[in-house]
Amino acid sequence: MEQSIKPSPTEQVSAYIDKLEPNVAEIIQAIRKLILSTDKEIAEHIKWNSPSFYYTGKIKDFDAKEYKRDIAVLNLNKQRIMLVLPTGDRITESLDLLEGNYKDGRRIINFKDLDDVLSKATKLQKAIENWLQTVEQ
Repeated sequence: MEQSIKPSPTEQVSAYIDKLEPNVAEIIQAIRKLILSTDKEIAEHIKWNSPSFYYTGKIKDFDAKEYKRDIAVLNLNKQRIMLVLPTGDRITESLDLLEGNYKDGRRIINFKDLDDVLSKATKLQKAIENWLQTVEQ
């Protein structure tokens, strides 16, 4: 009996993106590349049924429900592309990028198209770098 090998988290994300409409896939790939290239200790996987990005470095013990490792998750519902930062309220720099003021700490970045992603690239990476500085090590 052959054992099937489970795809790696990166392979799972790639498979997810491959199933998307080509124009949406292109936008998601651009966001993915920007986030992963921001820091070597950022990894990806499928969480909450979407591509998600998290911090892999050293961190103090915490309650898993606090989502301290989770940087961002893509939300592709309702014909729009949202990048949800579960603990985005940690980002202290005013970048005119983050939307919402949810009591649970979430912040959101909306993207209209590939040009919008590219125009927000520098601010997105700065926001993630700022978030990484807040991680309790």
